[in-house]
Amino acid sequence: MYEMKLDLLPQDCIGYILSFASARDICRMSLVSPAMRVASESDILWEKFLPLDYEEVLSRLVSPIVFKSKKELFLKLCNPVLIDKGEKMLWLDKLTGKKSCMLSARELSITWADHPLYWSWKPLLQSRFAEVVELISIWWLEINAKINTRMLSPNTSYKAYLIVKFANRAYGLDSLHSKVSVEVSNYRTNRTIYLRHPDRKIQLSERLYTLSSVYTGNEDTVPCKREDGWLEIELGEFYNDGSEDEVKMSLKEVSGAHLKGGLIVGGIEIRPKKE
Repeated sequence: MYEMKLDLLPQDCIGYILSFASARDICRMSLVSPAMRVASESDILWEKFLPLDYEEVLSRLVSPIVFKSKKELFLKLCNPVLIDKGEKMLWLDKLTGKKSCMLSARELSITWADHPLYWSWKPLLQSRFAEVVELISIWWLEINAKINTRMLSPNTSYKAYLIVKFANRAYGLDSLHSKVSVEVSNYRTNRTIYLRHPDRKIQLSERLYTLSSVYTGNEDTVPCKREDGWLEIELGEFYNDGSEDEVKMSLKEVSGAHLKGGLIVGGIEIRPKKE
């Protein structure tokens, strides 16, 4: 049987073959032969996985990245990096090179967040950012955020998630459902969520407030666990067609007149939708 020797192929041909592979497959194929290994180090090959504005991204980094090749730069950007004075975070998908980003709690517009009677800003070891904000006690809960689509990869479907924790003293958060939404241009998604830990069927709030039977017991719309110990609330999804626009995201619970507290907000994460 005839066996093709890859080392006999011209480097341009090998590079062309690799250009159709994912970043992960290129790394694997570099182990096949010396010729593949040489071709897999090409800056031209790896630049296609970098965002078009990667030079601008580098200029916004809190801590500069040292790299000797585009491959090394790509692999380093696959790990979250802080930008914009540490108030945002950005990283690339290892398979596609698509951007994900996260807005810190300071980048969000939270009603009365600067009033110490209602919210408390503090550091938290498990947070990606310098500060998180914890709800002390309030009846009007409203969190808004916006991001320009230039921060994201074009021609990509995204989902936005509010990243939260619940303090041990949490109360009143799941007495009524919260409304969440994502809006871009003329497109808008709306859904509801109950601010309850997925492991807890009953919070103190139910005993304090839901004697009036306003709680519906919807078990499907609760935050989901993450590997980093936080919880995430899906706010909605949208498609970035590449045109410059503004994505607006929100969570609101302003219908009830009851007090609630113990919600810890880490930020909002926007990442490509899994196919």
